[in-house]
Amino acid sequence: MSLLGNQRCNLIIVTGSSQGLGKAISERLTDKGEKIIGLSRSIKNSSIESIECDVRNYLSIKRAVQKIKGKKAYIKAFINAAGVASMNLAMTTDEATVQNLIQTNLIGTIHCCQLFAPIMIRQKHGSFINFSTIAVALALKGESIYAASKAGVEVYSRSFAREMSDFNVRVNCIAPGPIQTNLLKGITENQIEKIVSQQVIRKLFQKSDVCDLVELLLDDKARSISGQVLSVGGV
Repeated sequence: MSLLGNQRCNLIIVTGSSQGLGKAISERLTDKGEKIIGLSRSIKNSSIESIECDVRNYLSIKRAVQKIKGKKAYIKAFINAAGVASMNLAMTTDEATVQNLIQTNLIGTIHCCQLFAPIMIRQKHGSFINFSTIAVALALKGESIYAASKAGVEVYSRSFAREMSDFNVRVNCIAPGPIQTNLLKGITENQIEKIVSQQVIRKLFQKSDVCDLVELLLDDKARSISGQVLSVGGV
C-alpha cells in the first residue's frame, strides 16, 4: 500500500533521497520500521515512496507539502539531506555554480523548513535535521563558496531552533567530514587525507556513521538536544 494512501501514519520526510546520504538515511530508517517519504528530483527506480520535488524551486516544495498535508499524516521529522558541492577556488567558480550551491544548500533548506514547520507547529512536536559540512569549521581552501552556503545553514538552524522551541519542535544540524558519496568526486586521496587529519577523530567515516547520528537525533532520548551543530569526526 502506498504510504500516501488513506491510512494515517507517522512519516519522516527526507530530501535528496535518490542518492548519497539521503538515500542511505532513507534506507536505514526504512529498515528500522519508519515510514519514509522521499523528496527528489528523480524518483525513478526509488526503493521508497517518493514525491518528485526540486528543493531549488519554491513552488515545487509547496506542491509536495500539499500532497503530504492532504493525507493527514503526522510528520515525525524532516531531514534536509539534499545538497551539492563544488570544490574550486572562489575566483574561478562560475556564476551558475555559485547560484546552484546557494539555491540548493541554503535556500532549499530554508524553504523546506518554512513550508513544513506549520505542520509540526500544529502537532506541537517534530524534529528538523539539516546538513552542513566540516568545510565550514575548517575553512577549507577551495571550498569557500560551498562552505558559505553551508555556514548559512548552520546559523539558520541555530536561530530557527529558538523560534520553534515554544512548539516542542527541535532543529539540529549535522556537519560530516569526508564521506564516500558523489560529493567527493574530483577530490584526490591526498586531499581527503589532509582533511581527515584535521578532525579530532582522524579517520574516514562512512555513510552508516551519519545514519547512526540521525537515528540518535530522532530518538526521544535526544529530546533535550536542539540548536546544535554536530560534527562527524569532530573539529
